[in-house]
Amino acid sequence: GTGLYFRALAEGISEMPDIPQSIRDRWRYELQEQGAAKLHRILLRRDSAAGMMLKPTDGQRIVRALEVLDASGRSILEWQAARGRPLIDRASTRFLVIEPDRAELVERIEARFDRMLETGALDEVTQITDLGLDPDLPAMKAIGVRELQAAMAGELSFPEAIERAKIATRQYAKRQATWFRHQLGPEWLRLRPGDRVESTILDTFSSAT
Repeated sequence: GTGLYFRALAEGISEMPDIPQSIRDRWRYELQEQGAAKLHRILLRRDSAAGMMLKPTDGQRIVRALEVLDASGRSILEWQAARGRPLIDRASTRFLVIEPDRAELVERIEARFDRMLETGALDEVTQITDLGLDPDLPAMKAIGVRELQAAMAGELSFPEAIERAKIATRQYAKRQATWFRHQLGPEWLRLRPGDRVESTILDTFSSAT
C-alpha cells in the first residue's frame, strides 16, 4: 500500500502490458469457479518463480500474474524488474520515515477501531455481508470484516471479535514497519521518538552539501 506509493515516487513504476478483456474475464471466472489454491498450482506449473513469490490464498495477485503471462508471454517478475523513471528529483529530495513509539501506536490503533465501531462499522459489515460477495475479494479481507462477521454469526462474542480485530491491526502495523526497514534504501532517514524533526532535516541537508 503506502510503502509502494513512496517507492513508485522514488524509483518509478514498472510498465505492464495491456490485458485484453477476454483474458481478464477468463481468469476472474476461473478464480470464482476453482478458487485461489487451484490457480496457484497452475501458476506454479507455468511460472514457478512468480508462483513461489505468492501465497496460495492471494487470489488477486495470482490472477494478475496469470493475466500478464497470457497477455505478454513473459513473467510478471520480468516486467516488475524493469524500473520506470522516478517521479521526483532524487538529488533534491530528503527521505524520512517516522517511527512512532510502540506503546503510543498501540493505544492509537485501539482507539481508532473503537471509533470505527461508534461511527457505523458494524452496519457497514452487515451491508457487505448481505451482498453475498466472494470471500476472496480484497474488500472481504479488510481487517475487522471477518472478525465482526464471526461475531454476528455467533461464532465469537463481540468483545472477542473486537480484540481479534485490534490484534490483527497491530500485526499489520508491525508488518508495515518491517517493510519500511527492509525495502527502502539507506537514503531513508529514520525519525524516532525524541528526535527533533527540524534539526534532523537540517543535518541531512548540510551533510549532503
